[in-house]
Amino acid sequence: MITEIVKKVPSGYPMIGLVLAAQLLFGYLFVNAMRSGATGQGLIFFLASLLTFVLWFGFFIVHPNEAKVLQLFGKYVGTIRKPGLRWANPFFIATAVSTRVRNFESSKLKVNDSRGSPIEIAAVVVWKVFDTAEAIFEVDNYREFVHIQTESALRNLSTTYPYEPHEGEGTALRSHPVVIAEALRDEIQARLEKAGVNVIEARISHLAYAPEIANAMLRRQQASAIIAARTQIVRGAVGMVRMALEQLSEEKIVDLDEERKAAMVSNLLIVLCGEENAQPVLNTGSLYT
Repeated sequence: MITEIVKKVPSGYPMIGLVLAAQLLFGYLFVNAMRSGATGQGLIFFLASLLTFVLWFGFFIVHPNEAKVLQLFGKYVGTIRKPGLRWANPFFIATAVSTRVRNFESSKLKVNDSRGSPIEIAAVVVWKVFDTAEAIFEVDNYREFVHIQTESALRNLSTTYPYEPHEGEGTALRSHPVVIAEALRDEIQARLEKAGVNVIEARISHLAYAPEIANAMLRRQQASAIIAARTQIVRGAVGMVRMALEQLSEEKIVDLDEERKAAMVSNLLIVLCGEENAQPVLNTGSLYT
């Protein structure tokens, strides 16, 4: 693999003075030689002036958070990262590579989770180039490579985990966003390592059941929520009934036999677990008449 080599080149500011002085000097000598009739010297000074003119093509600017990858006749020479006006061999080909932090949001993918349920999923990836040589030479187009590999990793992740946990299952896409984000980042990073790209963060930005099963899954979620709520209500109601019976017995407010306790428990559970407000009924007789 071709890895990055940091190359140091001279600053462009002093080189401007040197090249300009050489250009003016050789131009002046060429004019004097032609005036004096020294054609041979004039030709030499003309060629020197022409060579000095070629040196002007060696100036280039490196912007902040940018690198220039240098090639000489197809051979990788090095990478310049220091910003400012720089000068290098005029025959170098300088390719600009941005080292800024970038983000990419994938399109909404329709895939199947680990249970085979169709879902829609998308992700946001924050990334940057850390090895410019690998980004330029190891892959054809590193931006397109990031996009394609991100969607490929997202598809693979979706088939590894279920959409949501059921019956005490482990990690799921909806219930464990932090774990899923770390797993997605690690998988994308493994795929982009050869392209000289560092994945800073990766998170799911969209997650939903596919439209054809969304209504059925919504009813299932509602049923699960109702069952959980009812379970909590009944658990609390039983505790309140137990507490009421214990306090009545401890404070000796009323002495209840088993049949009257059963009737009281029934009435309290109806009041505490019913969805509507209880309607009081006046009993003018006794429990047995």
